[in-house]
Amino acid sequence: MKNPLVSIVTTVYTPERLKDINELLDSLAAQTYKNTETLVVAERSVELADSIKSYIAEKGYANMRVLFNQGEWGSYPSRNLAIGEAKGDIIAFVDDDALPFPNWVERMVKVYGEDSSVAGVTGPILPRWQDKSMKWFPRELYWIFSCTYREVTERTEVRNGFCTNLSFIREVFESCGLFKTSLAGEGWGKSDWQQPAAQETEFCIRVKKGTGKRIVYDPGVRVRHKVYGYRLSSGFLARRAYWEGYAKAMLNRWYRADDGEVLATEYQLLRRILLGRLPQTLGRLFRRPATGWRQLWAVAVVLSGVAGGYFSYNFLSLFRRREPRGDD
Repeated sequence: MKNPLVSIVTTVYTPERLKDINELLDSLAAQTYKNTETLVVAERSVELADSIKSYIAEKGYANMRVLFNQGEWGSYPSRNLAIGEAKGDIIAFVDDDALPFPNWVERMVKVYGEDSSVAGVTGPILPRWQDKSMKWFPRELYWIFSCTYREVTERTEVRNGFCTNLSFIREVFESCGLFKTSLAGEGWGKSDWQQPAAQETEFCIRVKKGTGKRIVYDPGVRVRHKVYGYRLSSGFLARRAYWEGYAKAMLNRWYRADDGEVLATEYQLLRRILLGRLPQTLGRLFRRPATGWRQLWAVAVVLSGVAGGYFSYNFLSLFRRREPRGDD
């Protein structure tokens, strides 16, 4: 794959993030790899779409388009819309509140060029805290914000990535289909935080099964993800954890017969929390009690939420037919 065109997709829905969106566009325009196009998919607000178009025109940015999603709301329907419009050999996804490093696309393309067995590429998603006082938050729980909780220094195969920093070769969408727009069917909240949210995981599993190719984590394919203060509230953590547990129970039911270790990543993380983070936090209660209690609170809220969601799905599944999975 020589000098491939990379289509970069981001989805937006609220004018409250216009500053974040403009900063993202600035960072994409400054990429060291230039053979790119950017597709911004707006929904809900025509004014937001117009504001983004005006900013692109004002800055004179080339190869940036704004699409408007007039169909089903949500980040995954919007991403699917962009996939249909994208012209690239590689289709990359980044959140509207993320900031890719200048060589993000360059490093991504390098991975594909060096290994034809790669279907998708992800990399570090580093938290960019709204305030430095938020750094007490346990690293093992960074996934709550779609950030990377492990330190990996070498290129390695992984089960999945997050659309905060994730790309695929075009062929996977042609052979494996698009993202599922909802893992819950009808009747759930319209916000991505108010429904099961493991579409990336489900899609990556489907891609690996359907193509026999790999999803690869490369430590040089980096973005920063903004973490605002409200995301450390009990309500946000509990809701996010609940739906994560619910979604992973669903995936386990769908794919367990095909791959008995579909949740191996989660089991490893749980052991790390129980055998590493929890003892460390308990010890910190005596040395730095304020930090220790906050970390203990966060671990308790998140683990309780995940357990609640996981067992809720398994209980409810006793009374209904199995939902069709992505490759059904």
